[in-house]
Amino acid sequence: MFSKILVANRGEIACRVIRTAHRMGIGTVAVFSEADRDAVHVAMADEAYAIGPAPARDSYLDGKRIIAAALASGADAIHPGYGFLAENADFAEACSAAGLVFIGPPPEAIRAMGGKSAAKTLMAAAGVPLVPGYHGDDQSPDRLTAEAEKIGYPVLIKASAGGGGKGMRIVSQPEDFAAELAGAKRELLAAFGDQRMLIEKYLVRPRHVEVQVFADNHGNCHSLFERDCSIQRRHQKVIEEAPAPGLSDSLRKRMSDAAVACARAIDYSGAGTVEFLLDENGEFFFMEMNTRLQVEHPVTEFITGLDLVEWQLRVAAGERLPSGWADLEIHGHAIEARLYAEDPEHDFLPSIGRISHLVLPGPNAHVRIDSGVSAGDAITVHYDPMIAKLIVWDIDRASAVRRLSAALRGTAIAGVTSNAGFLAKLSQLEDFKDANLDTGFITRNEAALTLEPTADDTTVAMAALGLLLARRATAGRRSMAVTDPYSPWGMTNAFRLNEPARETLRFSLAKTPMELDVAHLARGFEIGVDGETILVEGMLGQDGRLSTMIGGRKHTGYFLPDGQAFDLLIEGNRYRVSPPDLAGSEGPEASVGGLTSPMPGVIRAVLAGAGDQVVAGQALVIMEAMKMEHTIRAPMAGLVMSLNCEEGAMVEAGIVLVDFEPETD
Repeated sequence: MFSKILVANRGEIACRVIRTAHRMGIGTVAVFSEADRDAVHVAMADEAYAIGPAPARDSYLDGKRIIAAALASGADAIHPGYGFLAENADFAEACSAAGLVFIGPPPEAIRAMGGKSAAKTLMAAAGVPLVPGYHGDDQSPDRLTAEAEKIGYPVLIKASAGGGGKGMRIVSQPEDFAAELAGAKRELLAAFGDQRMLIEKYLVRPRHVEVQVFADNHGNCHSLFERDCSIQRRHQKVIEEAPAPGLSDSLRKRMSDAAVACARAIDYSGAGTVEFLLDENGEFFFMEMNTRLQVEHPVTEFITGLDLVEWQLRVAAGERLPSGWADLEIHGHAIEARLYAEDPEHDFLPSIGRISHLVLPGPNAHVRIDSGVSAGDAITVHYDPMIAKLIVWDIDRASAVRRLSAALRGTAIAGVTSNAGFLAKLSQLEDFKDANLDTGFITRNEAALTLEPTADDTTVAMAALGLLLARRATAGRRSMAVTDPYSPWGMTNAFRLNEPARETLRFSLAKTPMELDVAHLARGFEIGVDGETILVEGMLGQDGRLSTMIGGRKHTGYFLPDGQAFDLLIEGNRYRVSPPDLAGSEGPEASVGGLTSPMPGVIRAVLAGAGDQVVAGQALVIMEAMKMEHTIRAPMAGLVMSLNCEEGAMVEAGIVLVDFEPETD
């Protein structure tokens, strides 16, 4: 076994590998960019080495720097994590040439699956079913257009190399094909420097079901059952579960056999995932093989009782897989939800900033938290905006869904916008409870999932109580610094001599102005809401937890300061509570006469010119940030007065990109 390994990644996977290595008595080495000097994985490791500037291409994707750090530390092996180095055959070979063990599959296996077109040809020869499509070498726009016509619309444009949904486009009609193809190629060139595409038939309402395979260097290869990863946004997974709901034993065996055949066809070793599309008729088709451990591996670990990272290390060290794996059984049901710093109400736009508060459920036999960040850490433009993975397990799916919903209701994230409320709503949808799953799940349920939470009387009362208790705590701290802390002139509770303490409390809740009559009682408050008086009492903890009794009923949430305003978090939903003068100042929006950048990023395309007359919704500028493309569109018909950006330029959040004049009647 290894004496010391270097983890060539960051975030939760780096923490995961370090934790497992320590449990096995193996020393660990972390690497970090300038932006990650104080990151959790750096603190966890036995040693840590700086490897370059914040951009991933200059640090975490620089194989030479990582190998140099491994050699300097005396490490025996390198674990590449989930990142692109994990599927980089040249990096795997460079590790071997330097005398280091690459904890992953052989370079030949990575290359065999690295090009999706070549991989599909290989799988066809191995008897694995494929979606009808074009995977050829002729990449001319005319040929790709002709092949799309031959396949029949709708079609799916996909990258031949790369992954993570980059370059993926669904095209429903012929007249959109050229523009979508150009956009996909532009995105791929920026991400991978490779514009090769493949075209496939787009299946209506398919499920995304993948099989976890594991092989050693002694000819043993096993399926560790399947996961359903159908719930996705921007072609990236949000919810994963194992086993996949509703699969018959015969279908499960056929998919497992096909996945093992795939792995054997390329002499695979280590952990890998074979991804399939499953249609409504129970037919499945090979999509691709990810030659690495995947983000969603914990659900497989829950239902099998195995530690897949531990077995990655054991197999890389030359050990055999246990023969008993051939008789593994599924135990219970597990679901993983990915918590991201992003705004579901605005096309899942990533949210940058500092996490001021992070409250996650405590881990136990039913709940697991995998995270590489903590309160005080920053979500930057340089890396994926994942905050944590929340994984639950129970004896059956219905019980696991209840566990997931409860865990999400107990999650509180402030300082950045997160998808916690979105996930909490998703976990309560009947479609989700009934396992009515397909890759269009989020789009189909978009109205319910992105509906802004309404502030009912209970929410209003909790917001008011939070403000009153926060003000009381501040006044208490200030009173300790004055000569007479008991002076009535220093009180802020609307004190009146021989009169009940009363005041009018003014604030903004979710951009809605509030004006409430408040009576200060010996215990709690009477708050007037919509003509009714509500008795409210409670406590505000130092951690921001707000415990309340409202009208004789208990409610809990979090009331967390964020600058001069507060975030009220109830069951995953976030409500902004602000003094009146702060209302409406919650982030970059379209300025008067201009369209602004929603976040820092790089301009990838300028699609309009000064003097152009444009229609509502027309794409004007495309920018890239945090691994995603974002399109700035005309909010209405009008005239482009001027453009303040150019292709390749880096822009900050809130910069006016397009001076725009709306069309007048």
